[in-house]
Amino acid sequence: MNGLGRYSLVRAGDESIKLRSGTMTLILTNDDGIDAPGLEALWQAVGQQGVVVAPRLPHSGCSHQVTTHRPIQIEQRSSTEFAIDGTPVDCTRIALSHLCDAGDEVEWVLSGINAGGNLGADVYISGTVAAVREAALHRVPGIAISHYIHRRRPIDWQRATALAAMVLDKLLHLPIAPGSFWNVNLPHLEPDAPDPAIVFCPLCTQPLPTTYQVLESGLLHYAGDYSQRWRDPGSDVEVCFSGHIAVTQVQLWSQSEPENADASTVF
Repeated sequence: MNGLGRYSLVRAGDESIKLRSGTMTLILTNDDGIDAPGLEALWQAVGQQGVVVAPRLPHSGCSHQVTTHRPIQIEQRSSTEFAIDGTPVDCTRIALSHLCDAGDEVEWVLSGINAGGNLGADVYISGTVAAVREAALHRVPGIAISHYIHRRRPIDWQRATALAAMVLDKLLHLPIAPGSFWNVNLPHLEPDAPDPAIVFCPLCTQPLPTTYQVLESGLLHYAGDYSQRWRDPGSDVEVCFSGHIAVTQVQLWSQSEPENADASTVF
């Protein structure tokens, strides 16, 4: 990846790399690893702009796991790419706290494009979503983008790039409250299908399938069929499975709580 536009990096000392003070920055990450085609598709969708800070290895389904028990290696692959020997949340933390100086303003943290849906209950499991949830905790807006896979068909990453660009063009210009992030799921379209609608919808509240196969050894092997999962009417699962782009605003805390409320007050 190269060609950063107005986003740039400079060396700050012999051993550390930091963002140039005063820049406006997009941080791109994922949970499939820095070499995943979905991350390249995301980078293309934002016009080859942004700083990639992504896991060195795949961490799919790692949720909000963080690395605190060992040193974390940072490998600079180019002026715009950093491979982190850690989780997606580690990547967000390192990008915001170590790579950025006090004068830097991170506009957005973007995560994806994940190879597989992150719908409903998936948001609690997904490393893709966790990366932007961590950003929201730091009051930095984020967008997680995932691509539903239907019956193990291969993803058309060129089409995914176009769909991601379409939805990002809308979401990057919408206001979003602190402590919130967008969760986007792209449908798995047929090759000749028209562009889908962008539908704003709630997260599905239904659990994931819990079917297990009993092996001859007596061990259990998960056998749930993702495409047959239960779904609430009008939820992100139903919207995405119906061939549309599902967009959900996930809020980490109530915006109605008084900002100066005394936490020790007993009612």
